[in-house]
Amino acid sequence: MRLFRHALAAISLGLLAISAGASPANPQNGTDYRTLEQAQPTESGKKIEVTEFFWYSCPHCAAFDPALTAWVKKQGDKIVFKQVPVAFRESFIPQQKLYYALEAMGKTAEMNPKIFQAIHVDRQRVDTDKTILEFIEKQGIDKQKFTDLYNSFGVQTKVRRASQLQEAYKIDGVPTIAIDGRYLTSPSIAGASMANQPESMQQAASLQVMDHLLTKLAAEKGAEKPVEAAKPAKKK
Repeated sequence: MRLFRHALAAISLGLLAISAGASPANPQNGTDYRTLEQAQPTESGKKIEVTEFFWYSCPHCAAFDPALTAWVKKQGDKIVFKQVPVAFRESFIPQQKLYYALEAMGKTAEMNPKIFQAIHVDRQRVDTDKTILEFIEKQGIDKQKFTDLYNSFGVQTKVRRASQLQEAYKIDGVPTIAIDGRYLTSPSIAGASMANQPESMQQAASLQVMDHLLTKLAAEKGAEKPVEAAKPAKKK
């Protein structure tokens, strides 16, 4: 897990630099994050929904994963975290199916770091039906159960839904974080003014923007007062 130890160390340094004044202390709409023209429905009730659009073969997604995982854990039950694997081309679809088959088995948290490690550190191919099944078998996962899920109608349905979400959110790069169906940010968006800085600083900037948006949304939700029931008319 060399990549992830180094990534976490880099994120820590990036956070220190940002606290020293390198990041947007007051994130601005249109600069540090974007507001969707049409808000998307969420399914998280009173909690704030946070969705990561990602691609297993994206090196930036792999680098961001440890810090994002730690950030999600820090939020506790304040948020509902979801992931959506994207497909900018048809060749991405096997990895979408990989994610949703693992999700159905309850193994994404366990396997995502291993997949990033295999692709970006060990330089293995895990992007076709054949190479994915070979990789899964090496992980000690029930190959038949995985294969059945991988080819299932349920997974196919989720893949189609992922494409619909990708289009609805107008995702043009990954990783991208959607918050409450309204806002988009990412290391490349929040760190646009840090083009010459280490990627870790851009990642830390995006986490700070995400914190800002959560605080903003929590305040808005707290300000929403329930509609009082109409009082019965007094008898004359």
